[in-house]
Amino acid sequence: MKKIMFLTGTRADYGKIKSLMKTVHDSDDFDLLIFVTGMHMLSKYGSTWKEIEKDGFTNTYHYINQKINSHMDIALSNTILGLSNYVHEYKPDMIVVHGDRIEALAGAMVGALNNIKVAHIEGGEVSGTIDESIRHAVTKFSHFHFVSNEEAKKRIMQLGEPEDSIFIIGSPDIDIMMSEELPTLAEVQQKYEIPFQDYGVVMFHPVTTEVEQLRENVKEVVDALLASNLNYVVIYPNNDEGSSIILNEYERLLSNKSFKIYPSMKFEYFLTLLKYSKFMVGNSSAGVRETGIYGIPAIDIGNRQNGRYNLKDSKNIIHVNENKDEILEAIGKIDQLKSYNQSFGIGNSDQKFFEVINNEQIWGCKIQKSFVDVAY
Repeated sequence: MKKIMFLTGTRADYGKIKSLMKTVHDSDDFDLLIFVTGMHMLSKYGSTWKEIEKDGFTNTYHYINQKINSHMDIALSNTILGLSNYVHEYKPDMIVVHGDRIEALAGAMVGALNNIKVAHIEGGEVSGTIDESIRHAVTKFSHFHFVSNEEAKKRIMQLGEPEDSIFIIGSPDIDIMMSEELPTLAEVQQKYEIPFQDYGVVMFHPVTTEVEQLRENVKEVVDALLASNLNYVVIYPNNDEGSSIILNEYERLLSNKSFKIYPSMKFEYFLTLLKYSKFMVGNSSAGVRETGIYGIPAIDIGNRQNGRYNLKDSKNIIHVNENKDEILEAIGKIDQLKSYNQSFGIGNSDQKFFEVINNEQIWGCKIQKSFVDVAY
């Protein structure tokens, strides 16, 4: 029986790969292994490794690769060390990684250097920070590419990857977004003690290449939220360099009854919260992906999502700078932004993924990669 190991380092990537993990878990043909690390292991961010076990997944291995405000290079080296020891002991046949976090890069590197097949979920996309470089580096270490759409496929081919190694499956989180098993809004409000009926969702992360400006930038964001006189559910930023600056600024919101602040939120509950929100504001990828699926207005702040969307196609998004007045002006326009984006799949990524890994042809592919030149 083939062993397929999924690596997860954040609440976000777990939500993206959860449906794929389940289809492997439920199969009689594969043995699911899960390497849990990163923000999952930090109590400050809610010890979200517990959610993985509550979802019924077994064969989990927990590894602490960082502390609060760890530098990305240290977290990367720690992950490589821990994962290398793990794969030598458990010997997976395939390592599955997602996106553009340093844990994904560590997983791809360890797999490639140990002659283990590496599958990368949602490669070929762009963003405005170091994350984009990490994502494309993961692509070059990976043997198989499970992408969201044709545009992402073309980018991966530009990176010299053979077309027959690329599979369009859509964005796996849509599997869960479209599920009929999501909790009701009343259940979410009860679980997290949210008193609001009308509210916005706030997720603002550090931009690692702009840490010097972060203190002033997040101050502008918080000033705008306070001046808007609306209700907000605020989710902690990820643990990249600069997160403490954002959290320090959020202390201004703690005594304000219009704000509820959470280190993390179970993925399904977050989706329901987003689905019934008035709008989302910040610089999270959820503001340019999940909001479009649900047709929720989004205010994208700053450069973190640069290149990830264009305003012509993503008509539910307003882009602004980290400026109080610009943000307030955008908040005043949210009722004009109801629009849907259906370019990332229809909610059957798990089926498409399983069809690929269940094909013997995949397992017979050579480990040695070759660069494919693009014809000009």
